[in-house]
Amino acid sequence: MSTVRPGRGVERAIRAMFADAGVRGWLHVADVHRPSAHVAIDADEPAPVGSLYKVPVMAAFCRLADDGTIDPHRRVTLDPADHVPGPTGISLLQDPVSISLRDLVALMMTISDNTAGDTVLRHVGAAAVEGLCRDLGMSGTRIPGGAARTLAQMVVETEAASLDDAVARISDNDAALPSGVYSPRSKASSTPADLARLLRAIWTGEAASAERCAFMRDVMGRQAWGHRLASGFPHDDVTVSGKTGTFGAMRHEAGVVELADGSTYTAVVFTHAARADRRLPRADAVIGMAARAAVEELRASRDT
Repeated sequence: MSTVRPGRGVERAIRAMFADAGVRGWLHVADVHRPSAHVAIDADEPAPVGSLYKVPVMAAFCRLADDGTIDPHRRVTLDPADHVPGPTGISLLQDPVSISLRDLVALMMTISDNTAGDTVLRHVGAAAVEGLCRDLGMSGTRIPGGAARTLAQMVVETEAASLDDAVARISDNDAALPSGVYSPRSKASSTPADLARLLRAIWTGEAASAERCAFMRDVMGRQAWGHRLASGFPHDDVTVSGKTGTFGAMRHEAGVVELADGSTYTAVVFTHAARADRRLPRADAVIGMAARAAVEELRASRDT
């Protein structure tokens, strides 16, 4: 299959957007039905992905549910001692919670619940996630663990006394961080191109059964956060489904944009901000801006 590449003008424009927002950016945007038509910027370079690890975990869960290895309706009880630190969901609750594995998947995808994500990963197992990545050609993806492992690794790498201390250190613009903190070798990592492959497989029904792929598309369409990818497509007739990922100064989103004319695009954008501030609205917004510029270029190239 020949590769259709738009002009390099759009790549220069997107790089300028990243620079203006004060971030280094990686990007892969492609037509779901013509994956050879794509815009790519450092798309095969791995980076820590934060909560984006939950996307391949979800897909592996669905495959196991398809073959009967895992019961999506199985209920698990989570005590407060089982919680993984996080700003949403079960992580905030003070009493035991009984919930199905399928609903834990919904929580980890819609509100990025860390306790839900790590619980699903424990039931799915690393081998199943590795098998999914191997089958889909995601050679640049490694999921050695979930949020708990990443947070524990951050404490070690920053030589902090506690998780709160580690978070404070990576949020300090004056702190000199060890190079390993943002290394993809020590934590869950992937590439924009790999995650685009996975999203395409979900949207085309190749990642799992038709029923499970529909489930995945539905939960991704219900994500609570609209300040990154969706901010670039603020129209009622555009559907944006996605999953955010955040780790320190890194802000990402992997999603799918469906336009009113029926055209559909995978859009994966990673960013690493020059500043460590916890709130950088421009670093969030440039994810949507860059994706929109790439989608518009691909639409124009399709029509010529």
